[in-house]
Amino acid sequence: MDNRFFPLVVVAVMLALGLTLTVADFRRAATLRRPLLVALICQALLLPSLCLLIAEALHLPPELAVGLMLMAATPGGMLANVLSHLANGDLALNLTLTAINAVLSIFAIPAILAFSMHWFLDQSRLIPLQFDKFFSVFALVLIPTAIGVAIRHRFPDLARRAQTPVKVIAALLLVVAVGAGLARGQTTVGEHFGVLSAAVVLFCAVSLTVGYLAPRWMRLAPRQSIAISLEIGLHNAVVAIGIALSPQLLNSAEMATPAAIYGLLAPLIALTFLFVVRRLDPAYRATAGADTVDV
Repeated sequence: MDNRFFPLVVVAVMLALGLTLTVADFRRAATLRRPLLVALICQALLLPSLCLLIAEALHLPPELAVGLMLMAATPGGMLANVLSHLANGDLALNLTLTAINAVLSIFAIPAILAFSMHWFLDQSRLIPLQFDKFFSVFALVLIPTAIGVAIRHRFPDLARRAQTPVKVIAALLLVVAVGAGLARGQTTVGEHFGVLSAAVVLFCAVSLTVGYLAPRWMRLAPRQSIAISLEIGLHNAVVAIGIALSPQLLNSAEMATPAAIYGLLAPLIALTFLFVVRRLDPAYRATAGADTVDV
């Protein structure tokens, strides 16, 4: 896939996300203050900090470290909602967190990119995220999401009919984007596959674990903890790859590689995590109910 098409990939995925959201999802946030606060603290503060520590501990090359930080900044994707439904999580909370994280990502992605570039790339190698690139990222995430929400609000029947084909397209784009990210960064993958895989697995596993244990420690119900865990533990690889490969934005195959490997490994890690939680947390087993499929 030509790099010039990756901005369109980001637009398509964020539009698909917007079509799943309603104004009511945002209003619901006001009634979920404690779970929402826990989730947002984990998403905005804990995850970037943990990601930074993992990149430093594994001595990732600077471009790969920035790519991992970009992955941490992206909002959750469709997979989090699907797995939450299958694992008997609080899907309403998932949708609310998706809505809030989509808005936060408009600011978080450019800010975390700017910080991580300054942190990992020394002055002689700095790839500055100038104001035009900052606003390009901002617009690329905000505008299609807002259009999707507006379509859902103004034409709900059309949005509902469009959701299934749009989700199929989004899933296909994930496959294409992961393939393109791996192809563009095949040299990087070959040289750093071991440490990159370790970083991705560690980041995903720690994110899911913190996302579950923090709300359980604050005495939230297992269903809410599962929703929070999946929402902050699973990130949108397509958005990260699109931003990394877009010529108008980062134009870096190296920075896209962590997201491409994440796209391959994260679903397997999430399923393993849910299996472990179900076996180890008696409260989750007690509330799982007959509707829950084995994961």
